[in-house]
Amino acid sequence: MQSVVAMRDKQLSKVMVTGAGGQLGSALCSSAPSSIEVCALTRSECDICDPAAVAAALDKQRPELLINAAAYTAVDRAEEESAAAFAANAEAPGILSRACAQRGIRFFHVSTDFVFDGLSSSPYAVDAQTSPLGVYGHSKQAGEQATLESGADALILRTGWVYSHDGQNFMRTMLRLHESHDEISVVSDQVGTPTDALSLAGALWAAAHRRGLSGIYHWSDAGVCSWYDFAVAIGEEAKAQGLLSKVAVVKPIRTQDYPTPAQRPAYSVLDKTRSWLDLEIPPTHWRSQLRAVLTRLKEADHA
Repeated sequence: MQSVVAMRDKQLSKVMVTGAGGQLGSALCSSAPSSIEVCALTRSECDICDPAAVAAALDKQRPELLINAAAYTAVDRAEEESAAAFAANAEAPGILSRACAQRGIRFFHVSTDFVFDGLSSSPYAVDAQTSPLGVYGHSKQAGEQATLESGADALILRTGWVYSHDGQNFMRTMLRLHESHDEISVVSDQVGTPTDALSLAGALWAAAHRRGLSGIYHWSDAGVCSWYDFAVAIGEEAKAQGLLSKVAVVKPIRTQDYPTPAQRPAYSVLDKTRSWLDLEIPPTHWRSQLRAVLTRLKEADHA
């Protein structure tokens, strides 16, 4: 991995985005630089688990870069649907990256903080030992490995706790619960960093313009919180912006008090130091980004 700021690539003109229907894919498409033509492919438009379909799409569109924003992200359901999780998160990145390698196309793959076991007490460096706890994390780890072994000019960007003003995510769920309940219980012993999908898209576009970057990078917004802290902040910030008529009392609980099929890392904070340097993007605290996301939600509701 290059550890110095890479030269900007001014020649990039066409990028393909898979998973364009998801919250990250949508953010990538809406925030693309005006100089770049984006070929946005949803699941129905290209089956990324089908090598022939991937080859046909690449040969037709001839992008200079493919950003894979597609993933199986249902962490708990993955415990029962491991085949589906591995198909989307492990096999598909291998198919995509190998196809890119054969055509000289650069490849970006988005991975997760769930490749770590959460036993660390300090932010995970990009070269920290991975040790996933569940099917979802194992499938994403396998996708990373397939990408690294493909021979493609590839960059893997790990992230976590992604949310947006649209789609299904923790923020939207909390807004609904704040409005409909007087009290809600949220785990307080799982710690990480919320990531605005548009912030993540911005990091990927910054990397796209830096031809020399490859290997594994980390990205989330700055700061640290628990799911409990995030839920409290969502209520406070949404109320301040007039998106909520009231705020529920948020009760902190332990993970063991809210059992789920999949075990989650207790600590999944990522070290973004190298990303902030190489991408030339100053860190922005997650709470500032939360305000921005809620503002976009308010504007969308009034549109």
